Amino acid sequence: MIGRKITSIHGAGGFETREVIEKLVVSRMPRELWRALDGSGLDVLEDGSTLRINDEEYLVVSMDNYTVKPLFFPGGDIGHLAASGVLNDLVVMNARPVAFMDGLIVEEGFPRRDLEKILDSMTRVLKENNVALIGGDFKVMPRGSLDGVVISGTGIGLSKKPLINDPRPGDKVIVTGPIAEHGATILAAQMGMLEEAPGLQSDSKPLVKTVLPVIEEYRDHIHAARDPTRGGLSVVLNELVYGKDLAVLINRSQVPVREEVRMFLDALGIDPLNVASEGIAVIVVDPSKTSEVIEALHEKGEREAVVIGEVIKPENPIVKGRVIVETEVGGKTILQPNPLNLPRIC
Repeated sequence: MIGRKITSIHGAGGFETREVIEKLVVSRMPRELWRALDGSGLDVLEDGSTLRINDEEYLVVSMDNYTVKPLFFPGGDIGHLAASGVLNDLVVMNARPVAFMDGLIVEEGFPRRDLEKILDSMTRVLKENNVALIGGDFKVMPRGSLDGVVISGTGIGLSKKPLINDPRPGDKVIVTGPIAEHGATILAAQMGMLEEAPGLQSDSKPLVKTVLPVIEEYRDHIHAARDPTRGGLSVVLNELVYGKDLAVLINRSQVPVREEVRMFLDALGIDPLNVASEGIAVIVVDPSKTSEVIEALHEKGEREAVVIGEVIKPENPIVKGRVIVETEVGGKTILQPNPLNLPRIC
């Protein structure tokens, strides 16, 4: 239940976030205004929305807000994170990013040198992926009313066949790399524990050159793709089968987690499945093409891509719309989305 006041858990990316969106936003719009130009929008709640621009092509639009603390962290900064995150939301929709718009809100007194570093990181990601910066907005808030910098990013992409969540029984679930790296790094930084965990580093990176070509080539055999940011892998997997007569079965021992990340999170009693990543994708693919997709990902640079499970059609109604985890000792348990409630993570 949302309750009378919004709390930090409502922004953690789990079912509480979805409840806010559905009950406070979607419910206020008539169904005929949930989408536009024969595209998709509030009717599917994907990482982006689509607008049909002609008989052969769609415009795909995605936007996100970034409010990470600290602004600079091992593996990146808020500028790198914002550009990469928005582009990745387009990638998992099977859209080639072509343009980006930024909204910058800066606290009065913020050092110009730090702002330049942030903007250097953001624009470097755009230039390296041939994405135009076509506009945006800049505002300054009074000292003390904002913690440094907030960035809003809007990405625009083109797609002949946007990817909408449509998992099918037998589909294999792939992750393109180790999970939980960004969330673990930000948590360590906020706790002042980076020196005690020197191997931690955010995985923030754009997937335009490595994952998008594979999705484009195998689009007819890929039935869903997501990037597990807020809420981590557990939220993404639950969203795949939410409200469907399907379930996801994963093998925990197959989920890649770097040892430094595992040790740090284990010491805090945190499940890596609930921790954010910023540089990987989850891809659901027809079993007949799984090996080819894995090989293609490896060739493009995602050398740690691996199958972690499959989509099933369960006979037991209790597990429909759920995620089942096979543990290291062979038991099975339901994976409830329980995102790490860490404010200012992305």
